[in-house]
Amino acid sequence: MQLVKRHIPIAVAFVMGVMMFFQFFIPTQASGDFLSDVTQWNRIIAGFALLLGIYSLLNHHYHKLRRKVSGWGFSVVVYVGFFSMMIAGLAWGIINPPADVVTDATGVQIQVEVYLPFLWIYQYMFVPMQATMFSILAFYIASAAYRAFRARNKESTVLLLTAIVVMLGRVPLGALLIPYKPFGGEVEFLPWLTDWILSNPSMAAQRGIMIGIGLGAISTSLRIIFGIERTYMGGGD
Repeated sequence: MQLVKRHIPIAVAFVMGVMMFFQFFIPTQASGDFLSDVTQWNRIIAGFALLLGIYSLLNHHYHKLRRKVSGWGFSVVVYVGFFSMMIAGLAWGIINPPADVVTDATGVQIQVEVYLPFLWIYQYMFVPMQATMFSILAFYIASAAYRAFRARNKESTVLLLTAIVVMLGRVPLGALLIPYKPFGGEVEFLPWLTDWILSNPSMAAQRGIMIGIGLGAISTSLRIIFGIERTYMGGGD
């Protein structure tokens, strides 16, 4: 019985993988209906997966709070933020009402946005905190760039020079430092060189990486369809 249970997910993955592969090459109404049904089922499964993820998150932080491990105060923040957003959304909704039209002291009518608690928390708490987090990450990125761009060999030297050109070409300071216009005085050289780097060598490298990612995705999909890759079952065998 245990062996049968282990082979059922593999059989389901194989059948659905083969069917989804062939439906892409069969442009019929039945194929389109099948894709629509599978997409709806994916949304239903994603909903249950979301509930499972929420339970896993809360359970993880519950155990941290119970054991009072290092950093348990952040778990309190997780609980407060989660239930605050949930209560605000369930009690007052998540869709803002139309803007109110008010008249100021000069008699001019202006629109004033009315934020529900759910969207107020998102707009005035979550968004600023997210911007702050990414602002802090900028310093780590600058530190990593300094370590990566040191001209130790020919490759790192090319990387350093390219990074300098691109950074200067993307800010007004670069055009002020190098006001050279070789194309009839219409296009500045440094922004043009930056656009050329991004549109040609950089784009070629990005496409090569995307092709490699695509081939890797195909390889992984085939391994799952034919039962070679079984880590999604909770084990490595």
